[in-house]
Amino acid sequence: MTFGGFFMTKNFLSGHFAVQSICLINSQSPFMTKQSLQTPTETPSEQPVVAKVGSRLIAILYDGMLILALLFLVSLILVMLGTKLLLDIGTTSQEAQVLPNWYQNFVLTPSLVVTLIGFYGVFWRRDGQTLGMQTWRLKTVNHDGKLLTWGQVVKRILSACIVPVLCALFAMVFHGSRGAILLSGFMGFIFNYGFCWFNRRGLAVHDLLSNTMTLKMPKFNHEGLFASFFGKK
Repeated sequence: MTFGGFFMTKNFLSGHFAVQSICLINSQSPFMTKQSLQTPTETPSEQPVVAKVGSRLIAILYDGMLILALLFLVSLILVMLGTKLLLDIGTTSQEAQVLPNWYQNFVLTPSLVVTLIGFYGVFWRRDGQTLGMQTWRLKTVNHDGKLLTWGQVVKRILSACIVPVLCALFAMVFHGSRGAILLSGFMGFIFNYGFCWFNRRGLAVHDLLSNTMTLKMPKFNHEGLFASFFGKK
């Protein structure tokens, strides 16, 4: 055997053992498994469904506390402003005065209504969720599954008021007491959501009238409200 043949044989054997060593290491590696070589399959995603009555009412209760505080703040500011501009400030209880009816009816009341619409409108337009709805993974959308427009926001809120207002008017005509009016309006509010149990799709009265719906979102598709609020531009 010549020196050239000796070195060729040596290089061949060295390469052969190197290949065998690499294969052995790869076969023993915990990361080179059969599953790792396969294309990952997607897990079937949970689909949004129409929200149940209970979760919707609890979300309203959560939002109600925030709305009451917001309405109180707006009322306080407007009452202080009206008192400063329209009334003579006294020093005793006998000198106390009441804001004019026109101010209460055409300034104070419309401002509270605009505040209520603005509260839901800002959140529904932004991400379809208020603070209370975020807690229960609820989202309000239109029939196409898209976020509401301002027109749809107003239509939905007014639709939610129809039955309670009709019940309150009925009580005012046939009974007249303030307690009966408030109780009838509350019963009309409950009827709006109780209707879900009789509707085949589980929709409330104002869902049908406004052509919108409230969905229960899957956990992994749910984005935190503040993340969505400050993350979008």
